[in-house]
Amino acid sequence: MTTTGQGTDAVRVLRGLEDSRSPVRLRAALAAGTAPDPRFVDKLVERCAIEPEFFVRDMLTWALVRHPVSLTLPGLLRETRSERAQARSQALHTLSKIGDRRAWPAITRALLCDADDEVARSAWRAAVVLVPEGEESALAGVLASRLGRGGPRTRLSLSRALVALGEVIVPALRAAATAPDPLVRVHALATQRLLRDPDAGFESVIEEAKRVVALAGAPGTDEGNRADR
Repeated sequence: MTTTGQGTDAVRVLRGLEDSRSPVRLRAALAAGTAPDPRFVDKLVERCAIEPEFFVRDMLTWALVRHPVSLTLPGLLRETRSERAQARSQALHTLSKIGDRRAWPAITRALLCDADDEVARSAWRAAVVLVPEGEESALAGVLASRLGRGGPRTRLSLSRALVALGEVIVPALRAAATAPDPLVRVHALATQRLLRDPDAGFESVIEEAKRVVALAGAPGTDEGNRADR
């Protein structure tokens, strides 16, 4: 049974989450996670979809993680199908933090290949956390099909997701390393290097992979000679 004081506190938190001032929203999200209440869940999920400030979004996710999965999972799964990119991205991010594998069916190929880089990156991170045993090879194949995509930040995210799957990614990377697109080949070779040496810097392994690809296609090399025939 909710006391009058608790009810007042809950109303204050819910109002704070909608305040125009980001510090107020941040404190409200902190309060929602510090003293979880089922009444907060829908508002927290709703706010994730539209919150413009990164630190507030991060606190919203923390607050959701503090609530029972039985309360948060339905709303988050619904948000993964939202037309709003931020709603999809933040829901996927939160699901990766919760880590409940019942969310795995929501990690669709469409999300893994989403046109929005932030959504795709969140989907990749969630996928490697939630993938069931025995599904890793199939996931590696889908992720490898994204090699060469986007800017450095996106490519690094994809490489990290692939490396997190472990040795199961080797066949997919080997195939991608012979792709017609040189960007794909470079990214595949760089990811192979990261698998062998996770502490290597991404920029350095990309530059190394670029040199390998350039030399392989140069006249006078075996690869170049085969291409000339």
